[in-house]
Amino acid sequence: MKEPAEREVVTLKAVKANPTVDKLIAGANDLLNAMGYTEHGHRHALLVSGITRYILEQVGAPEREIELGSIAAYLHDIGNVVNRINHPMIGAVIAMQILREMGMPPEEIAPIVGAIGNHEEHEGIPISRMSAALIIADKSDVHFSRVQNPVFESFDIHDRVNYAVQKSRIEMSSDSDDITLRLEIDTGVATVMEYFEIFLSRMIMCRKSANVLGYRFKLEINGTLLE
Repeated sequence: MKEPAEREVVTLKAVKANPTVDKLIAGANDLLNAMGYTEHGHRHALLVSGITRYILEQVGAPEREIELGSIAAYLHDIGNVVNRINHPMIGAVIAMQILREMGMPPEEIAPIVGAIGNHEEHEGIPISRMSAALIIADKSDVHFSRVQNPVFESFDIHDRVNYAVQKSRIEMSSDSDDITLRLEIDTGVATVMEYFEIFLSRMIMCRKSANVLGYRFKLEINGTLLE
């Protein structure tokens, strides 16, 4: 391994180009697809990474913290290549090994693996600014393009709710302390109540994450603001 003085700065671009990362993310999605889950592959990784970067930029985080947060977000679901159960902790260990092999110093690896290990609502909490941004970005990705089941008649509630969401976006502005998730839902496919049936705990986690960032989390569905 390179000496610390000789290390090149590890970037999101380098992580995305890493062939091991590429294959593990693809393999993770293959496993979840076989289990009947929605998409957790390259599309999800790229989107969550981009939204995490956007949130951290909006709250004024330093550039390197923004880059590390984007890397954490890109790798956050890599643990699904082993199993859905405990995938945040598994993913943190996998990410630590990959980033260490790429020459990232321990002081940069630590916040990344902490964010990855705490991104799920049942066993995690927002432990840092990058962790909070990652959680909001991850939980905001509900969209019809995530549905991998080709047979509408066999959709479960997760498939139907995702399939019903036509638009999903996180918005922040310089003149307010709000982080707003705006959704457009086709209620002919799934009801708003069904959305809350499966996403309530995730929205609560988003609210806690927004608080860590010094913001308020708001949800707007079909033009109606829910505070």
